[in-house]
Order: sequence, then structure tokens, then C-alpha cells
Amino acid sequence: MTTFDFEKEIVELETQIAELEQAIATRTEKEPTSQEKHKLELLKKQLDGVKKDVYSKLTPWQTVQVARHPDRPLLRDYISGMFSEFIELHGDRCFGDDHGIIGGFAMVGKYRVMLIGHQKGKTIEENIKANFGMANPEGYRKALRLMKLAQKFNIPVVTFVDTPGAYPGLDAEARGQAEAIARNLTEMSGLEVPIVVVVTGEGGSGGALGIAVGDAILMLANSVYSVISPEGCASILWRDGTKAPDAAEALKITAPALLKLKLIDEIIPEPDGGAHRDYPKTFANVREHLVKHLKRLSGTAARKLTSKRFEKFAAMGRKR
Repeated sequence: MTTFDFEKEIVELETQIAELEQAIATRTEKEPTSQEKHKLELLKKQLDGVKKDVYSKLTPWQTVQVARHPDRPLLRDYISGMFSEFIELHGDRCFGDDHGIIGGFAMVGKYRVMLIGHQKGKTIEENIKANFGMANPEGYRKALRLMKLAQKFNIPVVTFVDTPGAYPGLDAEARGQAEAIARNLTEMSGLEVPIVVVVTGEGGSGGALGIAVGDAILMLANSVYSVISPEGCASILWRDGTKAPDAAEALKITAPALLKLKLIDEIIPEPDGGAHRDYPKTFANVREHLVKHLKRLSGTAARKLTSKRFEKFAAMGRKR
């Protein structure tokens, strides 16, 4: 597992626990002695305390690092871990099928939803196929096609956001990247079914916002959501990418900062040590909060949904 400098104490304790468990497993008598049991209990208790302490005091830049962790759950992990009956739908019926955004019908709890989200990869091959989670225009047009389909069948839309941003390549621009994102913003604001947005990792710029106009916007505790990456901001303001930690602090990109600014609606807690250390608990937390908001929004009249959604986004950035 990839580890960071600030996790040094956590890694040391995890190593001690693993070595002790390995020593017990490889000997003839595999049952731990009372002394070994006591030592394991103490180490695990100490590890829990250190993880809680370290992750409760992350700086914005450290949060960015955790949000980008290569072992962090991706959309397909969430699909297999907390959704059922997923039927993937492909293509934008215009150019092609973009692998940076995937979607389809799914069940979560008792709710049938249209699930749409950014997809990254865990290997070089997977990341190349998904363009590192940076969608092309056909990805946003596919997402809009699926949202329109959800409206036709009167089922909620659930989107999972995890992208450094929309792909800025020449081909993408030539095929109308800006127009595709702008159209999604317009169409989502008037979509007559509930929309719940979950930011699971990076929520970068218009690439994130292109599927993030919703009635409820939730963020995992160690995710980030911003108009630009800290590195990009530092390059523009100071012409020095090494000042990314300073930019992360100034941008207010963490979940607590965004909740205080009323740009998101709720923070989904992560297991101590981050989502990458405990997939099942992460899935359970996301499912609980997602179902809660689907229940709250279900049955709301279309006119009220769109009116509240418009008011929500129109109020962003105003003094209150």
C-alpha cells in the first residue's frame, strides 16, 4: 500500500502487528500465547488511537494526497460493494463510448437509481483506458443521455465524482468539451427527478461539476472539491508548482471548509486511516447516507425539486 510521510507511525504499528501475526501463523503451535494476545491487543488499540489522531488533524494538502490515494475505492468498487443489479449502458449516440464516465441502472437499498460516475483505474492499463478519470465530451453526453432516461422512467439520479478535471486535449476541445459540460449544468438544473451527488475522491473543476448539480451534495471526509487543482492554482498565482500546499490551504477545498461555506450538504465519515484501509465500512457509510437522502427526496414534486435546486446553486457565493 502507498503510504505518506504523515502516516509513518501508523505504518510502523501495522508492521509490528503483521510481523507478530506472521510469526504466530508460521510456527507449529498457531495459537497465540496469553502474552502474545495481550501484546496484539495493545498494539491494535494503539494503532486505532494513532490513526484517529493523525486523520483528525490532516492539513488541506495532506487531504489532497489521501483523496488521490491509488488504493482508494473507485466507482466499480462501490458498484460491487454497495449496489446490486447494475446494468451498464454505453455510448452517447453521437461519437462513442467514453470510459472515463460509466453509468447504468442499479439498486441501492430499496431504490432503483440511475448511477453515473467518473471511473479511474488501479493499473496503468486501466488508467489509460479510462483516461485517468478525465472524461471527454462524449462522456458528459453519455451522462446526460442516462439522466434523461432516468427522468423518462421517473427514477433518481446518483452521481459519484472522482476526477482531476475534464480532459483538456485538442480532440476533446474540437468535439465541444466546454459545450458538453455547460449543457449538463443547464439540463441537470431542470431535471425533474431527485439528484444525489457523492464526491468520493477528487472533485476537480468543471470536469466534476458536469455531473454534480444536485439536490444533495455529499462528500467523503477525506475527499476534495475545487475549481482548480492546488498545483494548477500555484502555477498561476505564484508560477511555482511547489507552492501547491499553500494553494490547497487558500482554496478551501476540504469537506469541513465546504460545509461551512454551505457548498455541500453533508460529510460522510470515513474509517480511521482513510477509505483505502477499510472498504466495507466505507461502503456501509456511503450507503447509509445515500439512502437517507433518497428517502428524503423521494415523492417530492418535480416543480419543487427544480425550484429548490435552482435556489441552492443561485445562493452559492452570496454573503449570508
